Formats: sequence, C-alpha cells, structure tokens
Amino acid sequence: MKHVLKSGWRSLVPGLIAVGLFALPVQSRAGVAVSITIGPPALPVYTQPPCPADGYLWMPGYWAYGPAGYYWVPGTWVLPPRPGLLWTPGYWGYTGGVYAWHAGYWGTHVGYYGGVHYGFGYVGTGYQGGYWSGGRFLYNTAVTRVNTVRVHNVYNKTVVVNNTYVNNTRVSYNGRGGVAARPTPAERQFANQQRVPPSSRQIEHERYASANRAQFASQNHGRPGTYATERPVNAEHGKPQNARPESHLGGEGHRDR
Repeated sequence: MKHVLKSGWRSLVPGLIAVGLFALPVQSRAGVAVSITIGPPALPVYTQPPCPADGYLWMPGYWAYGPAGYYWVPGTWVLPPRPGLLWTPGYWGYTGGVYAWHAGYWGTHVGYYGGVHYGFGYVGTGYQGGYWSGGRFLYNTAVTRVNTVRVHNVYNKTVVVNNTYVNNTRVSYNGRGGVAARPTPAERQFANQQRVPPSSRQIEHERYASANRAQFASQNHGRPGTYATERPVNAEHGKPQNARPESHLGGEGHRDR
C-alpha cells in the first residue's frame, strides 16, 4: 500500500507516513493530505439529525484515512466562520493509480467536490439545501431536516438529482470506477475564490472519529457506530455533543428525494 502525505490543511488532522513496514508520526498543526492505493468504502445511508438552531450549516459525513485505514467522520451541523459562507465538502479522487483526498473548505460559493452525491442538498454539484439572504440562512426543507417550530426561515423546493454521471449515489470517490463528473464552468470559476479553512470544532470532530474504533471500516464493515451528530465535537472538552448512532441502512431517510 502506498501512502503519500503532503503539508497543508487539505486534510483536517495529522497522520502517519508509512515507509515500508515503518510508520513515523508527523507533527503538524496544519494537517496532511493523503494519497493511497485502496479506494474508500461506499457512502452509508443515514438520517440527518434536525438542525439544532438557526445559522447552522450541514457538513456531510465522509470517509477519512488514518494509520489503521478508512474511518467514518459523522455528518454534523456546524457554525460557519462568518455569515455568508458555505461549505464545500472534501472528496476522494482517483488519478495516476492512487486515491487522493481533497479536503473541504468554506467559501462564498460551493466549489467542486468531485460530483459525489453526499445527500441532504449536496447532489454532486452545488448545494440545494439552502442559501444566504440578508445575513440569514434559508433552509430548504425538501432535503434538509429542520424543526420549523424553532427555525422559521425555511422554504420547500423539490431537488432533482442529475443522474448523467451519478449512476450510484453511494459511490464515494471521483475517477475510474467511481463518479465521472468534471468541474462545471461555474466550479472552475469558484476554484479561485478565497478559501477559509475548517474550524477548530470541525478539526476536533474528525480527530475524535479517528480515535473511535467503531468508526473504522475494518471494524464496522461500512456500518459506522455513529453516522451523524447534532453538533461537532466540543473543541474545548474533546467530547461529542448529542451523538446519534444510527442502526438502519434500509432507506434513504432524509436524503434527497
């Protein structure tokens, strides 16, 4: 197995460089980017927890990679660094014989995320789960689970998934054998936007998942112990808030309809 790690915040947490049979720790606050020769598992099907309060945005769950293999980082509701920013999810891309991780980031537009159908408004391109207007975020209840008693800035608009290149909505990577999407003209333009790195809570959220054996594909065989949480890990106390393990994989739940 080949491991290639590069500096930068393209991955949310530090990892290990494997050289032959030896692994050396990398001490870096910025984290590392990872390229390996084994593809990520399929995306699990799960129910989105309700939005905890006005202003939170959804970060879909994803497969990250560590010294012990792939592990599931639960989907969670996060507060953006400032109003007006949207989350572009990270994605795995297969090219040149390896799977490379391209980490997510905040920006004024949702950029390219490999065409991966993460659900809940992330249909492969753009974001259909809501938008900013006048400093407030409006939620599309057709694809986003919102308690309308607590959150009133909502609307309902049917979302149609483009199946031209998404022939299997559980595929978790872009490239040969996976999603065949390429950046749209708008996504090419958005690639030049100013990028804001993940928040400390997002970083702690991934780090916590990396330390939980129930999240590793080698242990759960594609059925993580926790699929999603109402809020990310508390960066100050290192504990998950309102963790919600899901036990079903039989239906689409609150994924895009």
